[in-house]
Amino acid sequence: MTRTRPLTLIVAALIGVAAAFALDTVLAMRGIAVLVPPVSLAVALVLIAAVIVALAWPVRRAARGERRIDPFYALRVVVLAKASAVAGALLAGGAAGILIYLLTRAVVPLGSTVAAGVTVVAAVMLVIAALVGEHWCALPPDEPTEETPA
Repeated sequence: MTRTRPLTLIVAALIGVAAAFALDTVLAMRGIAVLVPPVSLAVALVLIAAVIVALAWPVRRAARGERRIDPFYALRVVVLAKASAVAGALLAGGAAGILIYLLTRAVVPLGSTVAAGVTVVAAVMLVIAALVGEHWCALPPDEPTEETPA
């Protein structure tokens, strides 16, 4: 399994920015309340980041040879880490799009702006934790053997 590419994360973040900004603009033009991420979303993202790191730690120890671990457990952790990295990038982009929308208004709502900013930071923390967890689940490189073909 290959590692998550930065281009994938950047594209997901850009999609999130564009979609959230466009959605908030359309909602405001229709006279409906705009989307603002709740602070509980930021707390949940930080907790998910902590869970990913906690789940990846035993896999890291197994990859270093300190203990043995079920390979299916390691596979589940790396898949969770990859999915969390992409989802975190999408959420970071979405929260950034909302933040950009709020900052471009004539009157900036302080509480909503702070909530969107905290969500951006929490989503970036999720992406970082997911990439660290994915890195910890990688197998160490094979050692070259003494046998060389003649």
